[in-house]
Amino acid sequence: MDTNENIIKWGSEEIFIPYVSPMDNRVHRYFPDFIAKIKSKDGKERVTVIEVKPYKQTQEPERGKKRKATYLKECTTYSVNIAKWKAAREYCRKKGWDFTILTEKELF
Repeated sequence: MDTNENIIKWGSEEIFIPYVSPMDNRVHRYFPDFIAKIKSKDGKERVTVIEVKPYKQTQEPERGKKRKATYLKECTTYSVNIAKWKAAREYCRKKGWDFTILTEKELF
């Protein structure tokens, strides 16, 4: 981001977003990976909140031949991620910002 002339400014884990965890129904704080002010092709400035995750963690887990403990851990991770991202989308919508999730598919 430092070398992209369209990135006006950026920060890492600069904001937190409250979300309710489905694991304990309590409010927790989610710190997205990045926030950036970006100049688009039309010259407008937009704020984008960015989360970087392995693609596997963005997909609902499949049981397959995994051990039960492994499958349950993946389900927990996925459920918490979904709760975080739902809260982030709502938070960003209210501020007029964008929220995006990047995986290795977008980065490479």
